[in-house]
Amino acid sequence: MGIKFTKMQALGNDFVVIDAISQVVEIDREQAQRIADRRWGVGCDQILLVENPSRDDVDFQFRIINADGGEVAQCGNGARCFALFVREAGLTDKTEIRVETSADVLTLIVLDDDQVRVNMAAPRFEPEEIPFIATTRQDVYDLALEDGEIEISALSLGNPHAVRVVKDVDLAPVAAQGPMIERHHRFPERANAGFMQVCGRNHIRLRVYERGVGETPACGSGACAAVVAGRRRALLDESVVVDLPGGRLRVEWSGNAQPVYMTGPAQSVFDGELKLTL
Repeated sequence: MGIKFTKMQALGNDFVVIDAISQVVEIDREQAQRIADRRWGVGCDQILLVENPSRDDVDFQFRIINADGGEVAQCGNGARCFALFVREAGLTDKTEIRVETSADVLTLIVLDDDQVRVNMAAPRFEPEEIPFIATTRQDVYDLALEDGEIEISALSLGNPHAVRVVKDVDLAPVAAQGPMIERHHRFPERANAGFMQVCGRNHIRLRVYERGVGETPACGSGACAAVVAGRRRALLDESVVVDLPGGRLRVEWSGNAQPVYMTGPAQSVFDGELKLTL
């Protein structure tokens, strides 16, 4: 017997979403890699698992497995797909859904026209919480790469992010520097590398090289991290439109210890059944 799944996408960031409540699901690293493979499997950036919660004050547990088989704690675009999936699968009829990840509790609010607003929790800046190797907390750090030194902001939104400001995102060295930043020794758990062009105080363009995936059409947590980094550098206002290659998100952050809010679309693409002996 196979495992039933739904293929979903959010601004081109695509997912295999699996109900692990109504069926028994055990996926190891090699199986996850095969499922995510675009030639030999279904093809996706991440596999999302819907599981029963481990605590009484949330509705579901949300697990995220990257295309390389590694498990991560956060995925903003995946969270929006998760919210639509649990409603479409009949697992809940709520429009406000609380889910636990290995890092935080997220609140997902389903709006009209398949738009979902996500409370991404408060960002973290202390180096040991990111984690990032640094002697003191700063808004901007110098980072030595093989091709020279760059400036980044480092923070966590349940997963580590490095954000670099560039003049033109179309010309940004994402393919070359993305892997260097992702695997830099100062990020012990690797990092998502964002390349941000500031177009105005309420508008940025962004490309993201995701940890364990590579460059994707969109990254929800990366969009949030970029806005937070821009706000802390006094480049952006509280509400910002983020244009990614896959489409547009809105991110809001009032600063300090307040949560970051992200709003954007999600969509089911097709249903299927897979064999874990792929």
